[in-house]
Parts: sequence; C-alpha cells; structure tokens
Amino acid sequence: MTAYRDMLTDVELAQASAAGDVSAFEELYRRHRRKVYSLCLRMLGNVPDAEDLTQEVFLQLYRKIGTFKGTAALSTWLYRLTVNKVLMYVRTHRRKHREQLTEGEEIAQREAMIRPRQNGSLSDRIDLERAIRRLPPGYRAVFLLHDVEGYEHDEIARILGITVGTTKSQLHKARMKLRELLGADASGHSPLGQPCGSLLVNEKEVIRGGA
Repeated sequence: MTAYRDMLTDVELAQASAAGDVSAFEELYRRHRRKVYSLCLRMLGNVPDAEDLTQEVFLQLYRKIGTFKGTAALSTWLYRLTVNKVLMYVRTHRRKHREQLTEGEEIAQREAMIRPRQNGSLSDRIDLERAIRRLPPGYRAVFLLHDVEGYEHDEIARILGITVGTTKSQLHKARMKLRELLGADASGHSPLGQPCGSLLVNEKEVIRGGA
C-alpha cells in the first residue's frame, strides 16, 4: 500500500484525501511535513512554536483539502497556508516573539563560544541564522522562499498573494538588511573575514549546514 501511495501525485492524493481517504492525507503529511516545519522554524526561531504551527497548518490543510483545485502545485498552496499562519501568529504574539528572538541570539552566542569552529562554517551559520530571524516577517518570508527554498518570484507572488515586483523589492531589501545585520564595513567585508556578498550567495548551504 505504501509503495502504491508513493506513485501517486500530490493532486491525486489530495483528491483521495478530499474523498475521505485518511491514508492519502497521511502520505501528503509525510511528504511535506519537513518543509513546512523548516519554514515555520526559520520564520519563528523557536522549536515548540514551530512544531505547534506545523500541526495547525496540516489541520487547516485537512479541513480545506476539498477546496484544492490542482491549478497550482500543492506545495505552493500549502506554503501559502503556512506563511499566512506564521504571519498571523507573529502579529498576535509580537512581544513574545521578540523575547524569543533575543533568547535565541543569546543561545547562539554561547554556542559560538563553546563549540569548536570548523572552517568558520558554524560561526557563519549562527550569525546568518540570527540575522535572518531579525528580518521583518515579510522580508524573511520572501528571502527564505527565494534564497533557501528556491522558489521563483512568480511562485512566491502566488504563495504570498503579492505582486512579482513586490517580491523582488522585498528580496532586495532583505539582502541589504542582512548585510547590515551581518556588520559589513565600508570595504564590503563582514567581521567573519568574507566578502559579505558571498555569505548571501551561499546562504542555502550555510543555513542547511547544521540541519
């Protein structure tokens, strides 16, 4: 049965789920849970909240699966649910979220002092993760979807319900803000001793290096 489910497309699984096939929905959960959780964690910077939001996203998906028409990829539709859920959470828990980010920065700083440094990768990853968590939520969403998850601007526009021009503008502003947060000096180098641009070009590898 599992092998059979593996051969079905997301659209077919969604249709089966809408018809009441619980095992089909479980397969969708198995396929997409990791990415949804990863996005929640990157957006929130807090493991318990990311876990809770992931469960809420899939609960909402289960309730709304019958409205999925298959005109776009299920992942696009699911990411829209995820980002909307996270942004709503951040708006309603803004003070708590700021406190969590501060606590996360303190933990990252302690880890940087305690753990051995391997070719700068750990320190780079901690600094970049910390900077990403300090981006405004909208910038953070566009940056993560484009530079980490690999979505194109037209896909991000559909996910977030904004224009392509807005996604490009927010990505540019997010990158500029990251350079500022990473402390690039007038020479264009960060305190890590690397050209600041190189950190952003390779952020996908840097971020995932400790996953």
